[in-house]
Amino acid sequence: MRYGFTTGSCAAAASKAAAYMLLLGMKKKNITIETPKGIPYQAEIVDIKRTENEVSCAVVKDGGDDPDVTSGCLVYATVSIIKDEEIAGFMSTQLIDETLSNLNSSSNTNKNNNSNCICTDEVYINIDGGEGVGRVTKPGLDQPVGLAAINHIPRQMIEDEVRDVCRQTDYKGGISVVISVPDGEEIAKKTFNERLGIVGGISIIGTSGIVEPMSSQALLDTIRVELNQRKAQGFDYVAVSPGNYGLDYMLKTYGYDLDRSVKCSNYIGDTIDMVNELGFSGILLTGHIGKLIKVSGGIMNTHSKEGDCRMELMAAAGIEAEVPQSTLKEVLKCVSTEEAIRLIKDEGKLAEVMQYILKKVMYYLCKRAGERLNIECIIYSNEFGELAKSEGADRWLNLLVQEQEQ
Repeated sequence: MRYGFTTGSCAAAASKAAAYMLLLGMKKKNITIETPKGIPYQAEIVDIKRTENEVSCAVVKDGGDDPDVTSGCLVYATVSIIKDEEIAGFMSTQLIDETLSNLNSSSNTNKNNNSNCICTDEVYINIDGGEGVGRVTKPGLDQPVGLAAINHIPRQMIEDEVRDVCRQTDYKGGISVVISVPDGEEIAKKTFNERLGIVGGISIIGTSGIVEPMSSQALLDTIRVELNQRKAQGFDYVAVSPGNYGLDYMLKTYGYDLDRSVKCSNYIGDTIDMVNELGFSGILLTGHIGKLIKVSGGIMNTHSKEGDCRMELMAAAGIEAEVPQSTLKEVLKCVSTEEAIRLIKDEGKLAEVMQYILKKVMYYLCKRAGERLNIECIIYSNEFGELAKSEGADRWLNLLVQEQEQ
């Protein structure tokens, strides 16, 4: 499958091309940069606009064969000269940004290159976000609150490419680089940015510079960011849910907005590992029977390609609860857990079956979590409501409800 290139690579390529055209005065329709992965990126430069002191150009984001919401968007860089008398102002901004960085240092995953302004004795480079690039409004992200959501590796890529052009042209002075994505605000509605506290557009991201097709790493990275942010806000416990399935039920029954939990998708085991690594003491896993029934069989990645066995596990629990064999045969034919639950409920055995399933779920969750992490669980059905919950679930749920009311 064909790999693509990150928004960070696009921003760096557009920045290099714009700097080249500004300092050399020559049009540049193609540019090559080196990605952190070591794979060269040969980018076509489009929509070039040039004046004496400013050049703007764009690169079309190509996500390869990965289903990337940013694929096809235009990533612009506007590069301009900072006059000598203006450099002091940018340096003052840098000091303010460094103060912000220090204030947020306990919650930033990146401790280097957080300020807008990157300076040496010869060249001053100010990197900022324009239209369609989000702003950080909550701590715990890659950049401090107040800065453009241009992560530290893309910032370094931009700085390296622009500095290389300055070196080639023997330019000494100030350079302003503004990255923009005209469709970024609309694209951001399809991402997790608003949840994370990034407003006004997308993030300029990418650690390797390339997009690996169908990679699960991006989703795992997002889960880690949400957990990091929770920890940075000072919380010792976290709510985790595979998704928003059952959102209305949880809100109506418990007054808890499930959308506020960290979405782990199918990666229940990996998420528990991250929670442990980050030093949380408590986790409440809330999920639909359709996902959590798999955990009762020790399946910690609940994607169907990793394993199903939902009806087999339901039937096994039914055997333990002495559900009639004829009913269990019907359970094995079911295509949904809701349907299977209905059959078991009709036999008057739902409570016994769910207690057995909960016991198995808790066994595997606790085994994965280890002794240090306190883990609780709520299992529900959209049609039948709460099916089972562990003994300490109410305590964590009450804390979460109180938190969202503050």
